[in-house]
Amino acid sequence: QVQLVESGGGLVQAGGSLRLSCAASGRTFTRGWFLQAPGKEREFVAAIIGSGGRIYYADSVKGRFTISRDNAKNTVYMQMNSLKPDDTAVYYCAAGSSSFYYTSVDYDYWGQGTQVTVSS
Repeated sequence: QVQLVESGGGLVQAGGSLRLSCAASGRTFTRGWFLQAPGKEREFVAAIIGSGGRIYYADSVKGRFTISRDNAKNTVYMQMNSLKPDDTAVYYCAAGSSSFYYTSVDYDYWGQGTQVTVSS
């Protein structure tokens, strides 16, 4: 069993930046970030697979968000720049052993979520 603890959410103005962190109690092959806005389903944001050679982003965040991992600390980060009000959501980190990364079922473990609110 792997436990995930997220941090770094908060309130920021449009155009601002936030950095999310997700610390894991153990090492897993694939780490991802998802978001869930009110009344909507959870959706993929970014994933990093293995030691970091394979990285994927949702089209909506390409060029603005950067995912990275520190394998020594079992921690994944997501730097979020040029934030928009549409980015407002609860952000969840996820971890799994599969090389598949795009859907919720590809992951075995989930964090508790951290709120990101972007004001206009």
